[in-house]
Amino acid sequence: MRTVKKFDYKGNPAWRMFRIMGEFTEGFEFISELDKAVTVFGSARFDENSHWYKEAAKLGRLLTSKGCHVVTGGGPGIMEAANRGAFGKTKGDSVGLNIRLPREQRTNPYVEREMSFHYFFTRKLCMTFSANAFVYFPGGFGTFDELFEIVTLVQTGKIEKVPIILVGKNFWIPFLKLIAQKMIREYETLTAQELRSLIVVDNAKEAFKVINKAMRK
Repeated sequence: MRTVKKFDYKGNPAWRMFRIMGEFTEGFEFISELDKAVTVFGSARFDENSHWYKEAAKLGRLLTSKGCHVVTGGGPGIMEAANRGAFGKTKGDSVGLNIRLPREQRTNPYVEREMSFHYFFTRKLCMTFSANAFVYFPGGFGTFDELFEIVTLVQTGKIEKVPIILVGKNFWIPFLKLIAQKMIREYETLTAQELRSLIVVDNAKEAFKVINKAMRK
């Protein structure tokens, strides 16, 4: 008797490619509906008592008051805060592009519209092309990874120039001074003009002013 081998896409590179293509197609169709969107990044470790959690929630409220979609990775911390601020509003909405993991549910309870991704890289690409502005609160390696990717894409002309806003002067300015000292002056691997694509503000209200001005244009 012939045994039919159970299909397993994980062991078949060709079928895995079809799954990746399908996820890209579904992802770009999803984000194409977000005409006025702002993507918010930041640490997943801040709780609701944190100053930065409260500022991210405030930004979510301000953005949805102007009919913006607030896009996050759908997880805890800053992501949850921004979604929470945008949750339940009549003009804008709260969007989560989350990742499916085997042993935990990452989606925070304030996401109103969501898409779940199997692959980190397809999710990351969709988050990259999902917004009219990008906002970065204090964070760790993941936040910096997303920041450097967006800055590089703008630098190389792969995406349009959009506001890249860093919230929290005490956190970001020492980092930018180090870049200016090492990369611009000492090693000359960057120019001062390239660093000017980053806008540093101190709170949600200032970030919203920058975004609102850019949206009007």
